[in-house]
Amino acid sequence: MSSRDAVLGRIRAALADVPPDETPDDVPVPRAYLRSHTAPGEDLVTLFVERVTDYRATVHRTDKAGLTGAIAAALASRGVDHLALPSGFPVELLPPGPWTWHREPLDVSDVDALHGTLTLAAAGIAVTGTVVLDTGPGQGRRSLTLIPDYHLCVVYAEQIAADVPDALARLDPTRPLTFVSGPSATSDIELNRVEGVHGPRTLDVIVVDPTHPEKP
Repeated sequence: MSSRDAVLGRIRAALADVPPDETPDDVPVPRAYLRSHTAPGEDLVTLFVERVTDYRATVHRTDKAGLTGAIAAALASRGVDHLALPSGFPVELLPPGPWTWHREPLDVSDVDALHGTLTLAAAGIAVTGTVVLDTGPGQGRRSLTLIPDYHLCVVYAEQIAADVPDALARLDPTRPLTFVSGPSATSDIELNRVEGVHGPRTLDVIVVDPTHPEKP
């Protein structure tokens, strides 16, 4: 008997007492586990900013009125000019200036030649300092944020969930979800950190929070 046959045999044995007409939706899943590691009343936006910064990303906080200026300041500080702009990104938020915006369709060589990408987000997770993308409007397909060396992402305060279960409840599980916790980083067997291998080397996040206006 092969290992495959042994594994499948154990699965069949474990399912032997399941009624043939039962489906997964018929069986309730207990949700008694701890759903959030935040304290009651904790400021989720501040926690999100702290955790994202811990991952070596740069965070800017502004209100809606200052968002265009914050985008311009972030791009100017990085010295990038050619950027991918996903379909559905609000053009009224684009700052005037020397930047060239490249829209779809873009092939892999086009994306590889760009300096970075400007996107929106589907959600943020405070406890883990994570930005979630689901390829929705203003986010684009995965290659737009994985190939270029720089990613500037706009997250609105109301999009920030306390913890992973809360964020998942807001997301569509049938969409391609990408969880971004800081710039791309990996380590070899000697624990030497290398950035930019599996995605952008540099991540900037702009948090749009009406309670914390900031001049760029």
